[in-house]
Amino acid sequence: MMRILGEHAFVLHARAWRETSLLVEVLCAEHGRLGLVARGVRGPKRQALRAALQPMQHVRFDAVLRGELAHLATAEALDAAPRLQGEAMLSGFYASELVLRLAPRQDPQPELYAAYGQLRARLGEGEPLAWTLRRFERDLLEAIGVGLDYAHEGDGDPVDPAARYRLDPGHGPVRVRGERGGERDRTATGRALLGLAADIAPPTEELGGLRRVLREVLEAHLGGRPLASWQLLGDLGRMTRPAPQGDSSS
Repeated sequence: MMRILGEHAFVLHARAWRETSLLVEVLCAEHGRLGLVARGVRGPKRQALRAALQPMQHVRFDAVLRGELAHLATAEALDAAPRLQGEAMLSGFYASELVLRLAPRQDPQPELYAAYGQLRARLGEGEPLAWTLRRFERDLLEAIGVGLDYAHEGDGDPVDPAARYRLDPGHGPVRVRGERGGERDRTATGRALLGLAADIAPPTEELGGLRRVLREVLEAHLGGRPLASWQLLGDLGRMTRPAPQGDSSS
C-alpha cells in the first residue's frame, strides 16, 4: 500500500462502475498512467468531485495505491477543462485513447505528461488540428521510448526535402523510389518530415501524408488493434481541410 498525496494529473477517461462509483484513468506527473476507483461519486452530494473527474480535466488528488488500482480519497480541479466541440473534441478523445493504449501503467512519464498538457492547451486555443495531433503523436512516441529521427534516413543520410518517404517503426524514414501500387498514398514528403523534426508546420497540403506515415508507426505499436477514435473520426485526413471562417478549431 502506498499513499499518493497532492498528485497532479490529467483525466483521460472515466466510466461508471457499480451503482455509484467510477473507474477513472489519469496521466500523473509523478506516477504515469494510473487507474483510480472513485467510490460514491455518482451520488447527489458528490457533484463537485464528479465534475473534477471529467475527461481532459487537470486535477490534484489524494489516493491510496493497492496493486493495479488506487482508491481515490479526494480530487479538485486545478483549472477549467477546455470546452471542445466537433473535431476538436474528437481529437482530445483520440489523444487520450493513444495514451491509454500505449503508455504503461505506473511508469513515470514526465515528458508525456508535459506533451499532453501542451496538446490540451493547443486544442483549447483552437490551433490547427492536423498539426497539433502530429506533434502530439511525435512527442508520445518519443516519451514512451520508440521515437524516430525524422531528419535522417535509416542509414544516416539526411532526409531530402524533395523526396518521398515512408516510416519504418524501427528504423525511421525510408526513401520511396517508385510510386507503383498506390505507394504515393502511403508516403510523406521529406519536407514534411523535416518540419516535424524541427517543430515547424509543413504546408497544409503535406499534412495528410504525414498523418498516414505516422499512423502506420502507431498501428505497429498498437499490435494491430485499431483505436475506437479512428472509427469515430473515419479518415483523419479530413482534419487537414481548412475549417470554415470563424470556426474556433481553425
